[in-house]
Amino acid sequence: MELIDWLILSSTLAFIVLYGVYKTRGKQSSEQYIKGGDARWWTVGLSVMATQASAITFLSTPGQAYTDGLEFVQFYFGLPIAIIIICVTFIPIYHKLKVYTAYEFLEKRFDLKTRSLAAILFLIQRGLAAGITIYAPAIILSAVLDWELKYLNIIIGVLVIIYTVSGGTKAVNVTQKQQMIVIMAGMITAFVLIVTQLPDNVTFDNALTMAGSADKMQILDFDFSLEDRYNVWSAIFGATFLMLSYFGTDQSQVQRYLSGKSVSQMRIGLLFNGLLKVPMQFFILMVGVMVFVFYQFNNTPLNFNPAAEKAVLESQYAAEYQELQEQHYSILAEKQAMQRDYAKKLNGQFIAPEDKLERRLAFFRINEEQNREAARQLIQKADDGIETNDKDFVFIHFILHHLPKGLIGLLLAVILSAAMSSTASELNALSSTTAVDIYKRFKHSPDKDDDHYVRMSKWFTLMWGIIAIGFASVVSLFDNLIQLVNIIGSLFYGTILGIFLVAFYFKKVKGRAIFIAACISEAVVIICYCVDEFVPGVSTLPFLWLNPLGALLTVGLSWLIETGNKSSPNKEVSYNRGL
Repeated sequence: MELIDWLILSSTLAFIVLYGVYKTRGKQSSEQYIKGGDARWWTVGLSVMATQASAITFLSTPGQAYTDGLEFVQFYFGLPIAIIIICVTFIPIYHKLKVYTAYEFLEKRFDLKTRSLAAILFLIQRGLAAGITIYAPAIILSAVLDWELKYLNIIIGVLVIIYTVSGGTKAVNVTQKQQMIVIMAGMITAFVLIVTQLPDNVTFDNALTMAGSADKMQILDFDFSLEDRYNVWSAIFGATFLMLSYFGTDQSQVQRYLSGKSVSQMRIGLLFNGLLKVPMQFFILMVGVMVFVFYQFNNTPLNFNPAAEKAVLESQYAAEYQELQEQHYSILAEKQAMQRDYAKKLNGQFIAPEDKLERRLAFFRINEEQNREAARQLIQKADDGIETNDKDFVFIHFILHHLPKGLIGLLLAVILSAAMSSTASELNALSSTTAVDIYKRFKHSPDKDDDHYVRMSKWFTLMWGIIAIGFASVVSLFDNLIQLVNIIGSLFYGTILGIFLVAFYFKKVKGRAIFIAACISEAVVIICYCVDEFVPGVSTLPFLWLNPLGALLTVGLSWLIETGNKSSPNKEVSYNRGL
C-alpha cells in the first residue's frame, strides 16, 4: 500500500459516508425513514443488486472459481425464475397493502403470532449474516495492515452505522448507486489487468483453453446427486427456493423495492437485477478463473492465508513446513515450464505427443494439491484455531502482490464499498423489522407521535450495528464465506418462504395451523443440518436442499393440520381482507 492507495481508499469511503449523510439531511417521517420514498426503477434495481453483492461476493467468489471453476454460477440459475414469481405474486400484494415490512402482511392474512415468528426468524438469520458481511472485509485489511480483526470490525461497522442511522432507507438507496459504480469499475479494471499481465504468447483464447484443461470452465453439471452442492438440479430446485425466500420474504431485499414509486417501477427494478445478476456473477467467477491462469505462470504461497503461514512458521512444525515450501516451489517451477510449452503448443510453436503436456500438467497439479493438503494439516497441528482453508485469500493475494500502485486502493475500495452497501441494507432492514413488527406492534401507544418511531428506528439501527460488530468479532472462517452466508440463510429461509406460500396460495389454512407447521419444519431443518454436519458417517441433505425441505414441509404440514382440525373454533381470517 503506497500513499496513493491510501488516498484512493480513504477518499472513496469518506465520500460514500458523507454523501449518504448529506443527501438525507433534514427531518424525515417514519414512512420516509423506513420505506425511503418514491424511488425510480434504476435506483431500485441497483439497490437490490448492491444489497446482494456484498464484500463476500468479491472476496470469496474469485477464490471459489480459482479452486472449483465456473460451476458455482449454477447456483444463480434459479434467480430469474424466482424474480418472475415475485413480480407476479408478491409485489402487487405488498404494494396494495402499503406495508412497511413483508411480515405485516402475515398478520393481515393469519395472526400476530405468525407475523412475529417470521419476523424473529428473519432477525436471527439476518443478524448473523450482517456480522459476516462486516467480518469479510476486515480479513482483507487485517492482511494488509496486520491489525487486530476486532478493531477493524469496529471501524467498518461504525462507518456503516453513521449514515444508516442518519438517513435510513433513503441513505442506503442513494449511496448504493455510487457503490455499484465503484464496484463494477474496480472489477472490470482487475479483469483487464489480469489478462494483460499474462505472458505475451498467451492470448485470452489460450487462457480459456488452459483453464478448460484444468477443469475450470465447466458450467453445467446435469448429474443428479444430493452430495453435489452445485449442479443444475440443485440450482433449479434448491436455489430457486432460496432466491424466492431471499428476494420475496427477506426484509433487507423487500425494503429495497418497497421504496419504488409504483408497482411497475418495483417490477422493472427487480427484473433489471434478475437479468444482470447471472452475467455479473459469471464475470466475477471469470476474474477468479483468470487469476488461476495467471498463477500458472507465477509463484503462489503454499497457503494464501498469511496468518496461517505465520502461525506454523513460529511453531515446532516450522522445519517440516519449510520443507514442504521447498517442494512446493520445485513443483511450481516444473509446472510453469510446462505451461510455457503448452502455450507454445496452442500457438502452433511446439510439437508434442498427443495429450502428453496435458497429462503431465494434470500430474503436477495433483502433486501441488497434495503438498498443499499436507501444509494444511501442519497448520492445523500448529494452531487448530487458524483456518487452513485459504480460498478467501486468493484474490486478496493477487491484489496486494500484482496490482500497480493506486489500483490496490481501488480494489480494496471495491470490496469495502460492497461490504458497506450490503451491511447498511441489513442494518436498515433489521431496524425496520424490529421497529414495525416488534416494538410498534407490541408497544404501540396513542401518545407516541411519528417522531418517536423515527428515533426508535435509529436506536434499533445502532443496536443491530453493535450486535453485528460483536458477532463479526467472534465468527471464524467456514469452508468459504459465501457458502457460510448461504448456509445460514438455508437454515431459516425455507420455513419463512413456506409461510408466505401458504399465505398467497392456500386460502383455507389459518393462523394456528401455519404457526404449528412452521415451528415443526424449522426444528426438522435444524436437526437435518446438525446431523449432516456433526454426526460422523451420517448424511442427510446438503444445505441448498434445506430450502425446499423447509418450504414444502411447512406447506404440507399446515394443510394436514388444517384439514385435520376443521372443527377448530378459531375464527377464520379472510385472505381477501384488505386485498
